[in-house]
Amino acid sequence: MDAENKIDIEMLFELADLFKVFGDSTRLRIMVKLSDDEMSVSDIADALKMEQSTISHQLRVLRQNKLVRVRRDGKQMYYALDDDHVKKIIEMGVDHILE
Repeated sequence: MDAENKIDIEMLFELADLFKVFGDSTRLRIMVKLSDDEMSVSDIADALKMEQSTISHQLRVLRQNKLVRVRRDGKQMYYALDDDHVKKIIEMGVDHILE
């Protein structure tokens, strides 16, 4: 049995959508920053030298796709990678490129 038959077609569509999210360099840059520690929108914007509105928009996309999570501390919101799977996907992609 080949790999495609083991995974149903709906799962393949979801996987394709996940990889589309990883296909944006701004989102990848954000996820790489968050791979070390949680950060606020302003911290991410400063680190990447980008507008906060751009970062906020991309964080919304990442949250909708369950790649980042948010924690509120008073009025401040802190973002982090949702789990170790996200970090592993990035690391595996880097490893593949370096081969």
